[in-house]
Amino acid sequence: MTTIQTQTHVGARTTNALVLNATYEPLCVVSVRRAAVLLLSNKAETVTPGDGFMYSERQTIPVPSVVRLNRFVKVMRRRNVSLTRRAIFARDNWECAYCGGPAETVDHVVPRSRGGNHIWENVVASCARCNHKKSDRTLSEIGWRLPRTPAAPKNALWRVIGHRNPDPRWAVWLMAA
Repeated sequence: MTTIQTQTHVGARTTNALVLNATYEPLCVVSVRRAAVLLLSNKAETVTPGDGFMYSERQTIPVPSVVRLNRFVKVMRRRNVSLTRRAIFARDNWECAYCGGPAETVDHVVPRSRGGNHIWENVVASCARCNHKKSDRTLSEIGWRLPRTPAAPKNALWRVIGHRNPDPRWAVWLMAA
């Protein structure tokens, strides 16, 4: 089994790679190590190189930033984006939905103790101060209003990159999606 070592120049930030289908449609984001395995097993080719090189016992390859599969893969698309803390923070730009400050926790708009569900439309990012102040009350009880209605992400890119910050080198491929 071949051991892969990654060596990149100081300040390099390539840790993930975008995987494109054979038709150049964005499929998912994988670790650079997984992308290297796809390259070494001839299942993919590098479309856009990243920073630095990866060394195995017998080969040296550029760190991939974008790879394209050699064969078309039919993918069953999930209809919903998974509801996670990190995804909520990303959707709300890491800002408190109530005061606009830095978010550090999540809050149910209609508290669960009052029958509120744990769904995209009822969960927002919040700072600890606002979350504590709101407690288990509804917005109408304390006279607060949300500047925007929370909703599930509808953009197709959420299925590909999720909550990650995309590498600028992926822009060409993500714009086409």
